[in-house]
Amino acid sequence: MSLKFKRLQFLYLLLFCLTACNQSHTASGDSNDKKYSIYILAIDGKEYILESNSLSKGDLKPELDGTDVSNIPVSRGIIVKDGFYYHLDRKNQLFIKYKIQDKQLKEIASVPLTDFSIENYYWKSADTVLLSGLNASDFSQVKYAMINTKNMHKIAGDDLDISRPSGRFNNISIGFVEMRGEKLFVGYTYHEQLSTANYTTSDTTYITEFKFPLMTVVKTDKDTRSTYPGGVNTIQPYSFNDEVGNYYFMTCPGIALGNRPELPTAIMQIKTGSDTPDESYFFNLSTSIHNHAYGMWYLGNNKVIIRSERKDLFKDLGDHYSTAHFEFYIVDLITKAIQKLDLPLDKGTRRQCVIVNKDDVYISVNSSTEGNYIWIYNKKSGKLKKGLQLSGNTDFILRIDELNPYLELF
Repeated sequence: MSLKFKRLQFLYLLLFCLTACNQSHTASGDSNDKKYSIYILAIDGKEYILESNSLSKGDLKPELDGTDVSNIPVSRGIIVKDGFYYHLDRKNQLFIKYKIQDKQLKEIASVPLTDFSIENYYWKSADTVLLSGLNASDFSQVKYAMINTKNMHKIAGDDLDISRPSGRFNNISIGFVEMRGEKLFVGYTYHEQLSTANYTTSDTTYITEFKFPLMTVVKTDKDTRSTYPGGVNTIQPYSFNDEVGNYYFMTCPGIALGNRPELPTAIMQIKTGSDTPDESYFFNLSTSIHNHAYGMWYLGNNKVIIRSERKDLFKDLGDHYSTAHFEFYIVDLITKAIQKLDLPLDKGTRRQCVIVNKDDVYISVNSSTEGNYIWIYNKKSGKLKKGLQLSGNTDFILRIDELNPYLELF
């Protein structure tokens, strides 16, 4: 064997080792981990999870490339973090940790979580999640549970001292949970059931401040400029902190959430260092877009993407999900300038459909005319282009997530 050949062998071996070592340093330590996760509802009603290292190109078919999760107690409200999936099995009253291995969604561990319906989650640290929700029996009592997700055990949990619905109101929604040091803010509102298929909402946004970790009430603020602060963030985000710690949240009185369409969809703010909504800041989105919106994703530099319905294109709540009528806008929080993105009309009432990755923004669009694609918006150039296609048996892209944010790709 020649010296030249031995050197080539050594170089190939070194390259292989370096690649393997880099892959082993992902957040979950699995060299087969992928960067992104995609949750699909198929035409035949089945549900799939696909994992991919790219959203920029290619074509994936759930029935060929995905993991069928139809017979597992998970849904589009799944929580995705650092290579793992978390979901509440309400039937068996277990909060379960999963991972995809050998094209199967396998249970890793679980923790009991009784009489609980998750409305929001907040990652207090890398391995600690604060779940807020309601009692599963009649959705009238606000509850919380703090879970160590590394060892899957319950650290704390109890009822929160928030007034139960009364008078004509019979249930409640938690719209956001935000923590600042020892201050925990919970935004919520109350609902009135009008019939088996119809409800309405109080005209008031409530924000109760608790002292953490004692969970004792400090005060409750009320705001009647709009209602239904935030939404179920396991399905779609409605709030964020900017670079200096200002907290923004969207109110959602449209028919798909608050069902108080006479009130405006708005963006409100709790300034850094404050514990009360800023009375001087109220971004009335409905005045600008002449519609209601659901969902908000922060791009950085005081800009967000919002997803707006087109009330002229759907009949009522019955076809709200199936009709392509959603548009995407870029909104400046300071100047209040609005720019509509040149994307096909999207369908699906509430979806986790945006990932912001440095200069590229991935936006999933379920188009009735152009198919199901991940579109790529470049923040610097302002240009849009098609990326990964989801074809085959795909009906809806229900959510896209950054599964392993620290995974380095080559």
